[in-house]
Amino acid sequence: MALSMSEELDNFVSSYVENANECGLAVPFDKDWPSSCYQSEGSQGQLVQWRPVRQNVSVSFDNVAAALELELDEAYCNYFTRYFSNNLIAHAPQGKCELLQVWNEDDFERLQQNLIGHLLMKQRLSQQPTLFFGLTDEDDFILTVINSTGEVALEQVGQEPKEILAPSLAEFLSVLKPAPPQNS
Repeated sequence: MALSMSEELDNFVSSYVENANECGLAVPFDKDWPSSCYQSEGSQGQLVQWRPVRQNVSVSFDNVAAALELELDEAYCNYFTRYFSNNLIAHAPQGKCELLQVWNEDDFERLQQNLIGHLLMKQRLSQQPTLFFGLTDEDDFILTVINSTGEVALEQVGQEPKEILAPSLAEFLSVLKPAPPQNS
């Protein structure tokens, strides 16, 4: 039986953290950008350890859905409301990618604003609604979920999806391999 998106994300995050244990996960500490991901406090700019943590606050995309009168893909919404984390680097069968994540509640608000902008652009271009969740090594190409079908697609910004990569977000996550972290 196939695993749910949440289970696949949990598996990937566990693998990512396990893979990172060799060199650790570190980011520059920013006292003005707090997160439960920090494993300790530090001086401004000092590298400190971090790790993905399950969200313990209630955040949702309800305001985005209401503002645009659009029901958003459930797996997509669950993807961004499961963890606080730095972005996660992965290897997909098609190449390297970066899974976007939210660092804190303010970052979630910023994500929603960017998603509204993306969806309004799609509407203005008379294109089907897509929901971005990742970056690729190719300029201007992003990973999206096609809102009406739940399929994961490769999309050039401002264009219709170029290629279907997986039938669902869960199936896309199931084939990813963690990439070694690049500590800042």
